[in-house]
Amino acid sequence: MRTFTILWFGQLVSAIGSTMTYFGSVIWMWSLSESATTLSLGGFFGIATSLVLTLFSGIIVDRVNRKLLILISDLVAGLSTVVLLILALTNNLQIWHLYVAIAINTPFNQIQILAYQASISLLVSPQHYTRATSMGAALNYGSSILAPALAGICYPAIGLVGILVIDILTFGVAIITLLLTPIPQPQPSDSESISQQTLSQQTIWKQITFGFSYVWPKSGLLALLTVTTLFGFAHDIGAAIYEPMILARSGGDSNILGFAASAAGAGGITGAIIVSIWGGTKRRIQGVLSGMMGAGISKIIFGLGQTAFIWIPAQFCSSLNFPLMGSSDTSIWLTQVSPDIQGRILAMRSLMRQSVSAVAYLIAGPLADYIFEPAMQPGGVLSPLFSPLFGTGKGAGIALLYVMSSMGLFFIGFWGFQSKTLKNVEKPVSSLSPNG
Repeated sequence: MRTFTILWFGQLVSAIGSTMTYFGSVIWMWSLSESATTLSLGGFFGIATSLVLTLFSGIIVDRVNRKLLILISDLVAGLSTVVLLILALTNNLQIWHLYVAIAINTPFNQIQILAYQASISLLVSPQHYTRATSMGAALNYGSSILAPALAGICYPAIGLVGILVIDILTFGVAIITLLLTPIPQPQPSDSESISQQTLSQQTIWKQITFGFSYVWPKSGLLALLTVTTLFGFAHDIGAAIYEPMILARSGGDSNILGFAASAAGAGGITGAIIVSIWGGTKRRIQGVLSGMMGAGISKIIFGLGQTAFIWIPAQFCSSLNFPLMGSSDTSIWLTQVSPDIQGRILAMRSLMRQSVSAVAYLIAGPLADYIFEPAMQPGGVLSPLFSPLFGTGKGAGIALLYVMSSMGLFFIGFWGFQSKTLKNVEKPVSSLSPNG
């Protein structure tokens, strides 16, 4: 775990800087537009461009040096931050510049995540898979403990320019620790050796669809992919409107947004620590589904709340579930798929989730701005039914949409517990070859 921990630490420092930039950008864009659509489009452009690269990302991760891929991703992200800083210093920064930066960075970040995940099975032993993947969750949530609160506090003092400078410095830490960390390449299995020999005879389409061909006959993995994809769609509708909801209902208070996000980070890191010590549920699928239901309940309470006194603890409880859910999910895939093809299989999984996520981010903003918000204003068609729960002020319609998506999270997890196919997803397979 020592080598893995060094790699993890460098990426954690970088993630703190990137998260500060993200929240600084959100506050900056909201101050200019006060539109849920404006904020959600940022997520859409990132996902939309990453979809194209994801088609090839599995092949890239399985055939290109994984350390090099992580390094390139850090360099691209650092360079884009430098460009944004220059634009901000010269008073030329516009919202569309942030969209372009997101569209460029997200595909490379996707490659980095795949290379990182696919390297876990080469850096740690199988009994530590759940702990290592939960540390991956801690990487994301750990950066969210301090970064959003710092961004919310620092933004009025140093603005977006100062936050971008901090981000650039953190990229340097990530690159240095990465250069000091050896990341082995996987040895090809017999099945992969055969695949390499016949690669020139395969069409690019067959290589791209390898992951789908592998999973399709495996009913357990297919069911797992289905339930997590549905969960991702419902979750990302809420994720796209989460920040506009808080900003709308708090009068644009950056501190409340920052502390709510920090509470989510604290919940996530707490959950990751618990899973790292505990090791997760004996049957990992139970960790996946119970995490879905727990997150759904917490987010329903969050959406019903109208003050920071409810938002902050609800966010903590919601994020507490995700490390168990995510690490259990990833661990199932790592144990069911051989290391030499994990890049393509994990890329296929990401492609499915990103496809529905792009749709969620594309529709969430307009739904909030043009349907739910007007419908929840005084005299709106939904106001008589839901105003006792959500009120009729600014952000009430966004909150209603958020609760609806959160209810979907709970019922998707509940449905998963009723699936006999999912119950058998961890059944040992006779072969881990692509044709097994």
